[in-house]
Amino acid sequence: MAADKVDRTNVVIKEGLRLGVEDKDEAGVGVGDSKAVVRLEGEGNHKSLPPPSPPKLPIVGNLHQLGLFPHRTLRSLAQKYGPLMQLHFGSVPVLVVSSAVAAREIMKTHDLAFSSRPKTINGSKIVYDCKDVAFSPYGEHWRQVRSICVVHLLSNRMVQSFRNVREEETALMIEKIKNSSSSSSSSSVNLTDMFVTLTNDIVCRVALGRKYSGTTGGKSFKELLATLGELIGVFNVGDYIPWLVWMNRINGLDAKVEKFSKVMDEFLEGVVEEHVDRRKRDNSYSVNIGNENKHDFVDLLLQIQLENTSGSLVHRDTIKALILDMFAAGTDTIFTTMVWTMAELLKHPQIMKKLQNEVREVAKGKLNITEDDLVNMHYLKAVIKESLRIHPPIPLLFPRESVQEAKVMGYDIVAGRQVIVNAWAIARDPFSWEDPEEFRPERFLNSSIDFKGHDFEFIPFGAGRRGCPGTLFAMNVDELVLASVVHKFDLSLPDGSSGEDLDMTEAADTTHGEPTDGSQIDENLNEPTMDEKLASLDVLENNENLNEPTMGEKLASLNVLKNDEVKSLEKKRNFSARDASKCGFYSCFP
Repeated sequence: MAADKVDRTNVVIKEGLRLGVEDKDEAGVGVGDSKAVVRLEGEGNHKSLPPPSPPKLPIVGNLHQLGLFPHRTLRSLAQKYGPLMQLHFGSVPVLVVSSAVAAREIMKTHDLAFSSRPKTINGSKIVYDCKDVAFSPYGEHWRQVRSICVVHLLSNRMVQSFRNVREEETALMIEKIKNSSSSSSSSSVNLTDMFVTLTNDIVCRVALGRKYSGTTGGKSFKELLATLGELIGVFNVGDYIPWLVWMNRINGLDAKVEKFSKVMDEFLEGVVEEHVDRRKRDNSYSVNIGNENKHDFVDLLLQIQLENTSGSLVHRDTIKALILDMFAAGTDTIFTTMVWTMAELLKHPQIMKKLQNEVREVAKGKLNITEDDLVNMHYLKAVIKESLRIHPPIPLLFPRESVQEAKVMGYDIVAGRQVIVNAWAIARDPFSWEDPEEFRPERFLNSSIDFKGHDFEFIPFGAGRRGCPGTLFAMNVDELVLASVVHKFDLSLPDGSSGEDLDMTEAADTTHGEPTDGSQIDENLNEPTMDEKLASLDVLENNENLNEPTMGEKLASLNVLKNDEVKSLEKKRNFSARDASKCGFYSCFP
């Protein structure tokens, strides 16, 4: 199937002679349903060949074409202009990659050439002049901070050392769901909010050594993280039309970024100082990484700073920037994968049932799921992969920038060119996937395709040098949480509603549009729209000692089961499946 695809490409047939194949409505040789135009370039003709481009307007270029959902618009343009096309965002030329073949050339064949990042106004202000790993341009500093992340902070050993944090926080969330729903037969639990809080708590404990939910400043901290996600993804006109940068003073963006940066820096500075004071007080100047969970990321970074005799690598701002990356890149990606997956399970109850059967069989007789159990949950892994495919948390990977000239698919790409990879379009490409719009986890059973950056038709976390170093950490959280929820509870739509009634359409937010369902959501995130009535779910606590009745029988017999103190819990909760990608202009990290 993939072999049937005819990408726009140029084939060098001999020195000085190039045959170009373009899908254009011009007279030419037929290729499938399109036409091919033969273009001969004789020897001595060294005129550069840029990728095809749609018509642009003065000043704005192609910005007016992006709309509320750029990943969808860019796919439509790519279907007309090809998998590698050049757009103009204001005065800035930008390559857009929309096929696995083109992505492979950018992220593997020419990975080094496209390994840098363009500096953005907001990124520079928020992330300490790009001293982190996500926004840092290619160079010695980026190599050093990425090594810190890969070798020390997010290595397999370190990820496993925080296993008890993930299991403890997941168990606490399950108890919260039980307690919230048991207070009344019609009580409401916002599962999305549960997922957000859980993710923030896990990341806080791992990165900072403590969590903030349930504290006096917990709500403020949660709002701070929400603002971080909003400002990182928001479109800044000054990045693309520099002479209009003054507009940010009028629309309030500059003031909001400045205020946020000041508040966040004060918070992070306080956290680092607390760790420094504690190390001095306890005389604990050395960190034993093998000592599980006795130290967090701040401790590790302070130790790396101490051991760096030159003093040129890990400055205080670098520590704060790397911690900020954990929240900016980690929290949204993790919890929105949970919510999208749960939404798909509700829409496909037969898949939900199959997953529950696997999870409950593997964990039979156990009170709680542990990470040891996840190894044998193959269908769970397939379900999450399929969710990542059809709803990638980062639909438009954060832009790369070329550091040298390169020839990609026959086109000449100059140094300094921005590149956006449309991971959403690639994951729904019919030339790579059979029935790509269907949610079908079975496609990943007995398949070697993975999200680790080797299979370019499936790159939710990027690939190559700029691939996300936190993939293992994120997946461990997602798998454990989703397995625990379906292990403990049966979920169904109320009033006999069918999963087919769920509206999974993406809705834009205040940054990139307005929600269409009127539901209450965090302003910086997009959600599939859902009818108010269908947003409530009936949830029953699983009790494996009972014979499994049908879902209808369970719902009908709740009162009897409660009277018999079986403790099956009926609860209605608001459920909003949210698109972590924010669907808006740039929404991603490494």
